[in-house]
Amino acid sequence: MARYMDPALADRLVRGDENILGGTSAVVTLLFSDIRGFTTLTEQLEPQPTVSMLNEYSTLMVDCIQRECGVLDKFIGDAIMAAFGLRPSAFGLPQPADDDEDRAVRTAIAMIRSLNEWNSIRVADGKPPLDMGIGLNTDTVVVGNIGSPKRMDFTMIGDGVNLAARLETACKQYSARILISDLTYRQLKGVYRTREVDRVIVKGKTEPVAVHEVLDYYTDETFPHLMDVVNDFRDGISSYRRGAWDAAIGSFRCCPCRPILTTRSRPPTSNAASSCEPTHPRAETGSGS
Repeated sequence: MARYMDPALADRLVRGDENILGGTSAVVTLLFSDIRGFTTLTEQLEPQPTVSMLNEYSTLMVDCIQRECGVLDKFIGDAIMAAFGLRPSAFGLPQPADDDEDRAVRTAIAMIRSLNEWNSIRVADGKPPLDMGIGLNTDTVVVGNIGSPKRMDFTMIGDGVNLAARLETACKQYSARILISDLTYRQLKGVYRTREVDRVIVKGKTEPVAVHEVLDYYTDETFPHLMDVVNDFRDGISSYRRGAWDAAIGSFRCCPCRPILTTRSRPPTSNAASSCEPTHPRAETGSGS
């Protein structure tokens, strides 16, 4: 059974523990990941190579999740859903620590690094590299066995789950690989290389919340002087939101060709400087400010 669900859940079911079939609320950090351009890639492959590739990829990603005591919820095609911080009193899962948000972030970083290493092998074998996006969010969700009497699925539901999934999708829009909500960011105890990419309106909220990109998967070789670019970007965003257009343009133009700035058409973007030249007195940042 452990091959078809998380080992801790399988163990409780085998022991006949019916408490696991109920539902409860829990504060967890959700992780969603997805392969970019997977449909297009599979159209170029036969079924067996597609399955083999996906299984090899999933093995690498699940290893990263379980090393940090994450709970694998499910595979959704090439997407993965996992959680950090489920309570053992309810489900007999690994004891959550006070750094579950950090565990989730470390997992996301490890997933990107593992993918990069695997891509090196794939390219050497004449195969195309893969890319992925990851979204993280921390919130109170409903956890339980959901479905019909004939088929049930142990999973998590709620707005917090939906936001994590939306952040994973938003990685495409921001040309990012790891996006985390401000709810996760404010709980982190470790120090990470991050930048705030935007403020967005979240369902059920009236005030915009910040979205942050985690950049620790970069190395000095793949992105020299990363923090110099991050600091220039932060200065640019701060000036932009104050309406100090000239200062914002100067900051954004400091590193115009760096990969960190190749995001969407309004800041952060490779054209961020041009977005600081408004035609109206009031300009908006992204979708929520």
